[in-house]
Amino acid sequence: MDFKDQIKQLGDRVAKMLPQIQTEEATKTSLTLPFIQILGYDIFNPAEVNPEFVADLGIKKGEKVDYAIMKNGEPILLIECKHYQEKLDPHNSQLFRYFHTTKAKFGLLTNGLHYRFYTDLVEANKMDEKPFFEFMLTDIKEAEVDELKKFHKSYFDLESIFTTASELKYSNEIKIVLTSEFKEPSEDFVRFFISKVYDGKAMPKVVSQFTGIVKKSVNQLISDMINDRLKSALAKEAESEKARVTEEAAARPEEDKAIETTAQEMEGFMIVKSIIRKKIDANRIVARDTKTYYGILLDDNNRKPLCRLWFNGTKKYLGLFDETKNETRHELQKLDDIFNYTEQLLKSVDLYEKEEKVANPI
Repeated sequence: MDFKDQIKQLGDRVAKMLPQIQTEEATKTSLTLPFIQILGYDIFNPAEVNPEFVADLGIKKGEKVDYAIMKNGEPILLIECKHYQEKLDPHNSQLFRYFHTTKAKFGLLTNGLHYRFYTDLVEANKMDEKPFFEFMLTDIKEAEVDELKKFHKSYFDLESIFTTASELKYSNEIKIVLTSEFKEPSEDFVRFFISKVYDGKAMPKVVSQFTGIVKKSVNQLISDMINDRLKSALAKEAESEKARVTEEAAARPEEDKAIETTAQEMEGFMIVKSIIRKKIDANRIVARDTKTYYGILLDDNNRKPLCRLWFNGTKKYLGLFDETKNETRHELQKLDDIFNYTEQLLKSVDLYEKEEKVANPI
């Protein structure tokens, strides 16, 4: 299992563990230590992971940071861990107070769910107030996995990380500003667009009018970009699925080879897959074409039908199943109408998962 899969697997396990995590120590054991282990460090070797690392400050002796990642006898990353329900505030942490007493150039403040990485970009040997990199373990993005990987034991390079830290910090701050502007455009933001597209003076009435136009335009642009990316991803998956279906068709008995999977059936399958993969691994969603309908199953099991695509007639229908496996067909005016049945599709998955747990309690 590669680094990305390990991190995402830990993120998936978190929700199940949280009800049992009652203390800060339990947070460290259940969340922080497994995270450090995934970074490639031996949590049982104090030469690599030093628990309760002493960071003395002046006359105040014996102050400790929860963990220090060590290299050649010196700390390279200080880690302070809070209970998972506690908010992260660097001003209230020993990490902020004792960062400059060691040779470590990086600090990590975490509650096991939220991870914030700090360094000293603003003032040498003083930990910045703002993190240069942060992420949520339960919702980590691909780009964030790539940045996190730089802290892995096999790839750790102080100069390399420090060089990119500044870019990451300002990139994150720019994203925060843009997010704020997209939600509620400021007057300066609106005036920028007025200056680009409006020939008259930016009087208060014009600014007020353009505020709504800018907000609507930004939301539409983002929506279009998301739809374009989704269509592109679905197209790639459709090509892959088409190749698989073609290969399986070649292996079917002669009487079954009259079955032809259409492009619309493939696209419908990709839409269903994009909905259900939010809850389960996409590999568990399998399609089986027949002469009358295109079936979509969980775990390639006929006893676990998720839905059927009835696309062979003049009208198109989506067949959904209730708790007793009775099918109800819903007419589709267009393929995107399948998204209107997201709740029912996910409910089917929950039903089968619940049945599986009852049948196999261990």
